[in-house]
Amino acid sequence: MTEPIQVRIAHSPDSDDAFMFYALTQGILDTEGLAISHVLDDIETLNQAAFKSTYEITALSFHGYAYLADRYQLMPSGASFGDGYGPVLVSAKPAERADLAGAVIAIPGELTTAHLALKLWFPEVETRLVPFDKILDVVESGEATAGVVIHEGQLTFGDRGLHKVVDLGAWWQEETGGPLPLGCNGIKRDLDDELKARLCRLLTESINYALDNREEALAFAIRYARDLEQDEVRSDRFVSMYVNEWTRDYGEAGRKAVQHLLDRGHEAGILPQRIEAEFL
Repeated sequence: MTEPIQVRIAHSPDSDDAFMFYALTQGILDTEGLAISHVLDDIETLNQAAFKSTYEITALSFHGYAYLADRYQLMPSGASFGDGYGPVLVSAKPAERADLAGAVIAIPGELTTAHLALKLWFPEVETRLVPFDKILDVVESGEATAGVVIHEGQLTFGDRGLHKVVDLGAWWQEETGGPLPLGCNGIKRDLDDELKARLCRLLTESINYALDNREEALAFAIRYARDLEQDEVRSDRFVSMYVNEWTRDYGEAGRKAVQHLLDRGHEAGILPQRIEAEFL
C-alpha cells in the first residue's frame, strides 16, 4: 500500500485563516491520498521558518516573501488584501505622524507587511519587536508610544481607549488607488509540479467552500477570534475583511498590487533587491 504524501500547512491562529482552511483541515474535502497536518503559529514565526523551507505550504507576509522567493512560489488563491483598510497604528493619546518623531513604535515582526507599510509611511521610524497579541498591552501601559495592530485588534483597540494614528491600508489606497497586499500562501518551490497543482486546487476549493457555506465555516472559525469569541457581528466583519473575492483569486488587479508593493519597497531602499512576484 502506497504511503500517503505528508503535507504540512502552516498559518496564523486567526479566524480568517481558520475560515479559509476549514474545509481542507476538517475532513470536508477529499484530500486525494494526501496526509495533511495543520500547524498554527504567528506570522513572524512562519516568515522565519520559511527561510529553512520548513513547511510545504505556509502563510507568508508579502514583505517576507520578498526574501523568500527563491524558496516559495505564490499560490493563486489565499491572499489577504486590505481594501481601504489594514494594519492600524494606535497610540494611548491622540497623535499625528509629527508627534511620533523619536518615539519607539511596537511592530509585530520585522518581516510583516505591517512593518513594511509603516516604513513607507514613516521612513525614519524607530521600532521595537513585540508579539502581535501583546501590542495593545504595551501601548496601553506606556511601554511603547504607539504600535501597529494586526488581526482582530484592528477592530478592538477602541474598546481599550486607544486612538488611531493612521490606518495604513487606507493611507495606501489614497497613495496608490489600490488595495494593500498583506499576506499570501506560499508553496515550496521544489515540490513536484503535479503535487503543487493539486494543492493549489484544493486550497481554492477550501476557500470557495467557506465563502459559499459562510455560517458553517464561521461557526468553526470564531473559536480562533481572540477577543471576539462572543461577538459574532465583529467576528463576521473581520473574516469578511480578509477572506473575500481577493482571496478566491488575485486577478490582474491583485497581482499588479503585489508587484507595486514590492517595487515601492525596493525603491524606498527597504527591500535590498527588486523581486518579481511569481504566481503559480
